[in-house]
Amino acid sequence: MEVQIIGFIAGLLTTIAVLPQLLKSWKTKKVLDISPAMFMLLLGGVGLWVIYGIIKMDYPIIITNGISFLLNASMLFIMMRYKTED
Repeated sequence: MEVQIIGFIAGLLTTIAVLPQLLKSWKTKKVLDISPAMFMLLLGGVGLWVIYGIIKMDYPIIITNGISFLLNASMLFIMMRYKTED
């Protein structure tokens, strides 16, 4: 069980890392300096982590990367929405 706690904490930290950028972009609607390619690669990576977690039935991996996928997809949506309004 201690190992899963470490997994949840690690996943939580990497998952919330995008929140400051997401909130700032949402608030300011300025996204021209943000790389969409980086977020697309990140989405691919966390999406594969979710699949890996499902195969291994590893809930810390599934949950934290699933949330990370949603947050990063939200950031990509905001980037597409506001890319011409800067």
